[in-house]
Amino acid sequence: MAAGETPSGTRVLTFGCRLNIAESEAIERRAQAAGLGDTVVVNTCAVTGEATRQARQAIRRLARERPGARVVVTGCAAQVEPETFAAMPEVAHVVGNEEKLEASTWARLAAPDAPRRMMSDVMAARTARAPDGAPPIGRTRAFVQVQTGCDHRCTFCVIPFGRGNSRSVPAATVIEAIRAQVEAGAREVVLTGVDLTSWGGDLEGTPRLGALVKAILRAVPHLPRLRLSSIDSVEVDPDLVEAIAGETRLMPHLHLSLQAGDDLILKRMKRRHSRADAIRLCAELRAARPEIVFGADIIAGFPTETEAMFARSLDLVAECGLTHLHVFPFSPRPGTPAARMPQLPGPVIKERARRLREAGAAALAAHLAAEVGARRRVLTERGDVGRTESFALVRFPRPTPPGALVEATIAGTDGRDLIAA
Repeated sequence: MAAGETPSGTRVLTFGCRLNIAESEAIERRAQAAGLGDTVVVNTCAVTGEATRQARQAIRRLARERPGARVVVTGCAAQVEPETFAAMPEVAHVVGNEEKLEASTWARLAAPDAPRRMMSDVMAARTARAPDGAPPIGRTRAFVQVQTGCDHRCTFCVIPFGRGNSRSVPAATVIEAIRAQVEAGAREVVLTGVDLTSWGGDLEGTPRLGALVKAILRAVPHLPRLRLSSIDSVEVDPDLVEAIAGETRLMPHLHLSLQAGDDLILKRMKRRHSRADAIRLCAELRAARPEIVFGADIIAGFPTETEAMFARSLDLVAECGLTHLHVFPFSPRPGTPAARMPQLPGPVIKERARRLREAGAAALAAHLAAEVGARRRVLTERGDVGRTESFALVRFPRPTPPGALVEATIAGTDGRDLIAA
């Protein structure tokens, strides 16, 4: 969760993915341009039932902390459950995912007669909105949306109904936006999307993500770093493997949407890869780029998961060589097939999530310990910290100006971050 505040008095509170972060920055700019008054925008996430619960909780807290401020709710949870948020007395307006990036939406909200709900059928959307080319707000890293929506129907997920079907931004439009970001001072660009590796499937000629990555690096030679957000392992194409192997400006860090390590659970999730597919991909990419680091999303306690099935997810941490783990205790979403499956007891889910997190923490600590003594190129950020190419956080012992690419010797680690000499 992240928050920002514009000079106009609009605060944006963000839940969820990097795509939401990128969109929240655009919302801030549009709210500021519209001259919106004392307003709090809550950009919600619907990836789990817990995420929606946290958003409701935050809305109530904000209303207490900032009495008199208008609360505008948008994002995936608002799109999927508009009635839930419209029924909250603290909420003044509910705005759909298609509407939240329209400048006209925020201009209407600045008017005294703004409607309570501004929402359309996201499933009817046929094109992706061009990414915002404005400079990142106080960041050296810029998030550029190249795709939205999802055509897949995993049994635990409601995100397609919050984002619509998969739509891609044409390569020329993406490149233009990235050029603008680099000219504005961005030193690293992160490509984001709901289902990033499906990019191009709806465009003429059905290009793949690997072709887009190569085109960006070719067309924007002054971009120091290009990074990918979460990808679906089964959709990695040969051009992308080639780019990972040979393009040093493409960062050696991938976050994989794996979700489980047991084949039967993967089938019940309606995932399109097997355990062997995940292990094979990680081995292939590590052979192509030995320094590559993997993160992954894994769900703990999916319905019908036995202890033996869970053990195969736990083993996946070592077998894939995962370093950065995002663990989601299973939380049923009403209306999804998984919500109708036999559920595990809450304490079992919690305990399995704990064991996964412990395995992830141990893997991260081992990776960081192996970095001690190495020289690493670090992109500095605010707060005297920076990121290595493999996305490890580095803390500097002295002030460092943000936005610099510096060579640093790694002197130590606290098990979570690296410490520069």
